[in-house]
Amino acid sequence: MTTRMQRSLIILRHGRTVANASGLLLGRADPELDDRGLEQAAALGRVLTSGRFGEIAAVVSSPLLRAQMTAQALGFPVEIDERLIELDYGGWDGRPVADVSAAEWAMWRSDSEFAPPQGESLAVLGERTRQACVDWSSKELPQRGSVVLVSHVSPIKAAVGWALGVGDEVAWRTHLDPASITHVLGRNGSPVLSLFNDTAHLQ
Repeated sequence: MTTRMQRSLIILRHGRTVANASGLLLGRADPELDDRGLEQAAALGRVLTSGRFGEIAAVVSSPLLRAQMTAQALGFPVEIDERLIELDYGGWDGRPVADVSAAEWAMWRSDSEFAPPQGESLAVLGERTRQACVDWSSKELPQRGSVVLVSHVSPIKAAVGWALGVGDEVAWRTHLDPASITHVLGRNGSPVLSLFNDTAHLQ
């Protein structure tokens, strides 16, 4: 999917929750940020208001509470885009990552159409995420500057795949920390990945 990018995307993973810290698969379950997550969200807000990434035209969040709480800490008005929601783990939501069997991991990694029971595949997630990136990077807005997208591990990995022009297998070849920053520039009308999983602001 290609687009004539008019503005860059600053893509943020939400701050930490208790479920994240406990090593659980966290999809559509909707916990709030824990105390560390609130600190991380505040740190993200300081980075964006410092001018490091220039002007901010819009802040757009997943509808889930952990993303919205992170977005609200940035100091800008927040819009909601359902396409930024985390992967639906279905019956696996809240399951310890360590409890996923080797056979299940093998099926998941080998087939982007694989979905957990009553859940969503990486292929479906990738399609909706790429369309969101296309729309927001080319959107006419009254303000100049970048669009901030506040989302989750799987959609952000899909956005990186969009920027690099690779497929859904990028989910298994990348790692994202809570409250990390990924930056996709618009250069000559095309997406260019300039920063990935940056956490220097949390030091």
